[in-house]
This record gives sequence, C-alpha cells and structure tokens, in this order.
Amino acid sequence: MKKYISEAMKQNIKKLLFPTPAHLLNNQIQIDADGLEKIEKSIRTNYHTGWRSEEKYSKQMYKEDLDAHLFQRLESDRRLIIPWLESAGTLKDKSVLEIGCGTGTSSIAIAEQGANVIGVDIDEGALIVAKDRSRVYGLDIEYRNLNADKLKDTFGVGAFDIIIFFACLEHMTIEERLSSLKDAWEMLPSKGLLVIVETPNRLWYFDDHTSNLPFFHWLPDKLAFQYSKYSPKEIFRDMYREYDEKLNEHFLRRGRGMSFHEIELAISPIQDLDVISSLSTFQGIKHKLIKTRQQRTYKSIIKSLYPAMHSGFFDSDLDLIIQKR
Repeated sequence: MKKYISEAMKQNIKKLLFPTPAHLLNNQIQIDADGLEKIEKSIRTNYHTGWRSEEKYSKQMYKEDLDAHLFQRLESDRRLIIPWLESAGTLKDKSVLEIGCGTGTSSIAIAEQGANVIGVDIDEGALIVAKDRSRVYGLDIEYRNLNADKLKDTFGVGAFDIIIFFACLEHMTIEERLSSLKDAWEMLPSKGLLVIVETPNRLWYFDDHTSNLPFFHWLPDKLAFQYSKYSPKEIFRDMYREYDEKLNEHFLRRGRGMSFHEIELAISPIQDLDVISSLSTFQGIKHKLIKTRQQRTYKSIIKSLYPAMHSGFFDSDLDLIIQKR
C-alpha cells in the first residue's frame, strides 16, 4: 500500500510544481465518459493482446497500465512535455512527424495545440487505438504503420518543421536507431527541430523503464537477457527463459537504453550541435526538487567527466531539443 500512496503523492507534487500554462490549457480538448469508454474498449481489444494481454499482468499492474494508456500519459504530456516544446517555439501550424506515436496520447497533446501531426509506429494494435482516440477527440491526425528506418524514403526532405522521437529510440535495434536519426536530421530544414523524448539513458545506474534493476543497461545484451529473470516486473521476467534469436529481438525491443554516442555516430559530434534545451534545464530548480539526493549526486559525477557537454545528456532519460543550423 505504501508504494501506491507514494506514487500518488509524487503525481500530486508534480501537478503542483508543473501547472499547465493557461494559454495551453485553453486548447485542451475534454471528452465525456462515453468517449473515454470507447477508448478503453479499443485499448482492451487492440492493444492488450498477445504478450500484453490482461492475464499476463497482476491485477494492480494491469490497472496501472490501462490507466496510463487511457488518460495518465495524456495528462503527463500536457503538463510536462507540451510546455517544454512550446518554449522552443509555438506548435500552432507546425508540421510535426511523431515517431513512436503508440496509442496516440502524445499525438493528441501535440495536435490539440494546433500542430499538423503525422504519427508513425510499427505496432499495428497501438495504431488502431490511436486512430480511435483521435476520432473521439475530433482531431485530424494521420497515422502510418511504418518502421523508422523508412522515414526519408517515405516522406522525403523538408516536409516537417519538427521531428519527434517519442519514447521509441530505446525500442529500436542499433541499426534502426542510427539510420532513423540520420534520416530525420537530413529531412529537417534549417532551424528545424529534432526532439528526443523519454528515452532511457544508457549511462544511468538504474533502469526504471524495462527491468526495474540497477545497472541493467550496462550489461551486454545476452547477459541482460539471462539476468532478466531477477526483474521484479513479472510481465518482463517471466518471458525470457530460453534464448533464441526471435525471442532475443523481442527482448531488445522492450528497451535497452540509448546515450549520446548514437547521436554522435548518426548526426555529428555533440559540440557541433545546437542543443537548445533539455526538459531538466527547462524545468530548472523544480526538476531538482523531484529528484533524490542520490540522483542529483550521480548526475553531477558523470557530467564532470564531460563538462562541455549539455547537462541533458546526463539525466536519467534523454529529453532533448536540437536545432538544425
């Protein structure tokens, strides 16, 4: 019980620390109970299937995952991500490509602020939910079932003002990650923005995304596969018992983290890039208030190894806005 009270308290603290600015709040679309019920039905029917089906979860974990896809992620994106994006320039009338749109919560948060959004994802079930969600909210968002390594061939150059990798880079193979980052950068016009959101940082000491284990991102892939049996997350630890290539790919796509190294390989040395913001620098002292002393100390230690690099590369998650010159 204490765990859930603690999480609720954390969310309440974040709401107090990060209120949504009025001009953004006014654009948020509210739906009724019937609309919410339609989205829940779509999630249960199209997303919570196969390895994500309800019986794979404990009762409490399933409720948490359902609530996250139903409304919590949208609330979080509205409160935390949208004000940050707006600080780099208005979203109104911007052409936005969202890579990793998932079930469409982030797409709604971006589109309701006046952006023209195209969302892509490789998860067909998630895309069905995203389309159903957009109909409920009355927003014209285009969705495509597309692997991120086909971006440039599909859309060409100059079609988007902003390209966002939304909580997806960690789910790609290394080859896909490098290819999609390179293509996205080449697709952007001068002054265009490349945005990386909620990507677990490989340099961080604890993996709270995939395994809930310390040092998990630091392990070689095959060793991490075997060590996954010690994860406290039952839907994760119980899946990877006998190693084979197909199951290993599924394991890798659950999330193995990323760091600045891929950005340097795919785009440019970090010192040659205009990193104009990170979520932590945007939030300032408020960001520090929601972190533990241990987390703040660890960040300062690893940043001291690269003092000239933007501090956003040393957060637990990579949340970065990079502007093309």
